[in-house]
Amino acid sequence: MPRRKPTIKTDVIGDLDLSPEQAIEDYKVSKQQDQYFVKPPNWDSAGESIEMLYIANLREYDAMKKVQVQLLTDAKRQSALNVQRIRKMYKMQEKLRKRFVEVNGFIKDCADKKRSSDKCIREESVLHEEVIKEIDEFKTSISSLKSFRNDLKATTAKFQPYERVLNDVVKVSDIFISTKDCIDRCDALMLAQVEINELGAQKLKEIEEMRQRMVQLTSEAALTVLGLKNDLARLERSYVHSRATCLKWEKILSACKDATISYNLDKERMFDGIQILYRLLCKRRDITQSFHSHEIDRIMNFAFGEITLLSSVLQELESAKSDKTGTGHMC
Repeated sequence: MPRRKPTIKTDVIGDLDLSPEQAIEDYKVSKQQDQYFVKPPNWDSAGESIEMLYIANLREYDAMKKVQVQLLTDAKRQSALNVQRIRKMYKMQEKLRKRFVEVNGFIKDCADKKRSSDKCIREESVLHEEVIKEIDEFKTSISSLKSFRNDLKATTAKFQPYERVLNDVVKVSDIFISTKDCIDRCDALMLAQVEINELGAQKLKEIEEMRQRMVQLTSEAALTVLGLKNDLARLERSYVHSRATCLKWEKILSACKDATISYNLDKERMFDGIQILYRLLCKRRDITQSFHSHEIDRIMNFAFGEITLLSSVLQELESAKSDKTGTGHMC
């Protein structure tokens, strides 16, 4: 802390370039703290000698060795306990692994047995349903066969007279060899009749299809012709409209052409008049024509100058004439 005048110094507790009144608080704080400032011992206190420091360090070393021995003993005992616990844990783990393998194998066997049993149950159920269906079919067939047997017996009893007639026909006729031959020929004729009827129905069906096809083609052709007629009428109307438009534009273009021709004629006449005026002005002044016929701008400038000059001359003449007239009257 400065005593006489402020100094340019800083301390651990802050700025010391202050007046004593302002730095007294920092000074008190500096006196009270022990972290950055060590208080000197009093004058009557014995200082610590090397022997005392050695004794203190030796005591601390002995205490630390005891603590170290105790910690090593505890560590060995804890390591032995840990080894025993690890062995027990490994044994328990091995037992649990074996038990898990056994249980897992048992569960897999149960699952396989369940799947195989479910598969067998499904197969047996399907087979049972098929057997039930076959039994029902057999029962139906047996009942139908019984009814057919009864009907056959009734039909046989009914057709016995016809059988006697067929036997008599075979005996009398030389065409048929036996009754079966006669029945086979009759069946063949009946089958031929059936085939002929089917063929006739098929041909009639083909004829009907051909007629429908012809009707369809005729209607399509009629529609096509009608569409062509409509297109032709539309084209005719378009042609008439185009012809009228062409005539209208022909009249307009003829009027434009006449206007263009008349404009060109007026232009040529104007150019001829300008040339004649230019010749007259040159002849009046008795000079040669220095400009060509296509140099219209120069010719017009020349004619404008000449006409301006003539206008000024005429004005002078008129003013002189008017002056003479005025003097004559005064005389």
